[in-house]
Amino acid sequence: MSAADEDTPGVRRAWGWVGHLRDGGTTPWDDWSGQGPAGGRVLPGAQQLELLRRLNVAGAPSPTLVERVVAASAPGRGRPDLELEGSVERRRFGPPPVDPGHLPDDELLRVAAALIAEDVVATDPEPVDGPGWVRPWRRRYRLLGDPALTAPWRHELVARGRPPGGRGALVLVLGTDLTQMLADVWEHRCFGEGGAAWSRWLDSLGRRDTLPPRADLLHIARTWSARSGRRVEVVLDPTALPGLVGVRRLAAPPAPVSADAADLARRVSAVLGLLVDRHRREVLLRRALRPRLARLGGAPVVVPPEHLGWLDDRAVAMREGLLGAGYAVHGDPDLLLPRTRPGAVEPSDAGVLALALRLLLEGVAPRSGDDAGQDSTHDREETTR
Repeated sequence: MSAADEDTPGVRRAWGWVGHLRDGGTTPWDDWSGQGPAGGRVLPGAQQLELLRRLNVAGAPSPTLVERVVAASAPGRGRPDLELEGSVERRRFGPPPVDPGHLPDDELLRVAAALIAEDVVATDPEPVDGPGWVRPWRRRYRLLGDPALTAPWRHELVARGRPPGGRGALVLVLGTDLTQMLADVWEHRCFGEGGAAWSRWLDSLGRRDTLPPRADLLHIARTWSARSGRRVEVVLDPTALPGLVGVRRLAAPPAPVSADAADLARRVSAVLGLLVDRHRREVLLRRALRPRLARLGGAPVVVPPEHLGWLDDRAVAMREGLLGAGYAVHGDPDLLLPRTRPGAVEPSDAGVLALALRLLLEGVAPRSGDDAGQDSTHDREETTR
């Protein structure tokens, strides 16, 4: 809407509210009755203004952040920038004006995710692929399977001069109970290519009665046995891995982030895909955003009870297939069976928005030394999708 084209009580009311929010006000649009002069060429959209109001409620956004929110767009699928109900007459075409207070959190998250993506790009972390040296006498290995296990341990081994691969490498397929592997794969996707929301992703797997490649340990073992003819071993007991790769000990892998944090990363990933290439997006998400989200804590995502039936059948089939094929299994094969854990069966838009507001208010730049251990050229090379 052009302020130069329209000067009505409704438009002046809208500009008055914009000025109120720019000054840190928290009055909802429905309760606002003041007026003010035009503060720009175009009135900001309802999504942007309600997001700014929520930021004012949650803290004290900087003047720079205030202007970024006012000028932001709402990318992705959803409604375009919306006009304020009561500020203009309803037009014959296009979406009707709205009361910003009635907008779903998902609409506000579209704007917030775009702003966080800009912040993440500005951090510009450099990838860390290793020390630049390799131990001449080391045990050859490849790590495949659950990305929550393979990525950090591969990263640690590379940093210690023990990169994966090489002639005669032992193929190690890492896993845990199937429910946890699904949660791990989904979180890994959120901090990479993004993709579907947790419930939609799970429902799709259930309808097709299939597993994501990184959680299907039997398929991985069969593929690599046929591909290379090399010995393939399955590792379900993490204490067995150091001896298999020729080290005394390995650090515990990072704990999962909260369900809301993973979903926020998924939304930011979609915007980052428009700003940087695929590899850079993963570096930014895992080295700039993940450490910040991990420090905030919260309940990790868990598989809802309605999915446990078919997952139990798949886990039993996986266990029997691995044992029947004669693969060496380190750990109790029953560890593959689904287990229930405390956590969140679904991220909530309200919780994700609360995290987004906190990140915007505090910034997402990683502290010195932060490293999620999730980014490595070798991680991409070893991926079985």
